[in-house]
Amino acid sequence: MNSNKLRTKLLTSAFVGLGAVCVMSYAATSQADEVNLYSYRQPFLIKPMLDVFTKDTGIKVNAVFAKKGMLEKIQAAGKNNPADALLTVDIGRLNSLKEAGVLEPVRSSTLESNIPSHLRHPDGLWFALTTRARLAMVSRERVKPGELKSVADFAAPRFKGKVCIRSGKHAYNIALIASQIAHNGGPATEKWLNGLKANLARKPQGNDRAQAKAIYEGVCDVALANNYYMGKMVTNKKKPEQQDWAKSIRLVYLDQDGLGQHMNISGAAVVKGAKNRAAAVKLIEFLSGDIAQKMYADMNHEYPVKSGVKRSALVQSWGAFKMDTLNIEAIAKNRPAASKLVDKVGFNDGPNS
Repeated sequence: MNSNKLRTKLLTSAFVGLGAVCVMSYAATSQADEVNLYSYRQPFLIKPMLDVFTKDTGIKVNAVFAKKGMLEKIQAAGKNNPADALLTVDIGRLNSLKEAGVLEPVRSSTLESNIPSHLRHPDGLWFALTTRARLAMVSRERVKPGELKSVADFAAPRFKGKVCIRSGKHAYNIALIASQIAHNGGPATEKWLNGLKANLARKPQGNDRAQAKAIYEGVCDVALANNYYMGKMVTNKKKPEQQDWAKSIRLVYLDQDGLGQHMNISGAAVVKGAKNRAAAVKLIEFLSGDIAQKMYADMNHEYPVKSGVKRSALVQSWGAFKMDTLNIEAIAKNRPAASKLVDKVGFNDGPNS
């Protein structure tokens, strides 16, 4: 087996549990001109960026893509863990990695210049690479413009029986609830969450696109979803029925007269004890730069974190908006309280529980 195939096999073993011997063998063959990446972000999005990075720098990226289990595999490998850098979505996953003590602080003038301070950890343990808005999807036919304007409106009596949402325990919703706690405090957020629960048309279920489908079918009139799902539906040629769902809804950026639209992130970090630390930092710097930021924007309809990089044409067509600049670390700190609140009000039991 050639050396490249051996490295790929041994890196993959960190996820399939082939054991510490394989991981140790991989660590022994690490080189300064390569970086080992664990990614929750999908290959279709990340691989083109990694190819450009390698072409520009000569640094090879050995990437393992996974849907879950990243933290557990890193912890199981201990000092023999081969990963140098991580890519993931949602502050919740980044915070879990931070709390587990598997991330290494980074100081980089490039990252500090490219990424606003509220979108990176104060000690450099993680860095946002994109932002995503958890905004409102509303029925074009049944909801008048201006009828829903804020997160608070989801609990308004006029929307009783008209709201759809995925599980309150999902990371996207936990982050939203955590932001409400950070801004308004626990008691006010509990009252709002009870009001939202009372307005549900059904038990929380499905993913964000399932909420658009429910609006299309008349199950509900309004829902919460991440912005890029609209982009995925509009451009989905393999499942054209999703284009019909998208045509039935209008996107509404929330709280434009107040704090601004709640935002979450995707992000990156360097693994504690990274064998190829310098290369890992270079990779994250590249992903925060003009080329990769434009690729993120065009390919997945997310918002670039770097100032001056244009959003995709589709996202631009949705209009300009004001973002909430709450420090993402404040959301991370309030996630446990948000999760407890979901349980306390019995949110996932549905509106009549």
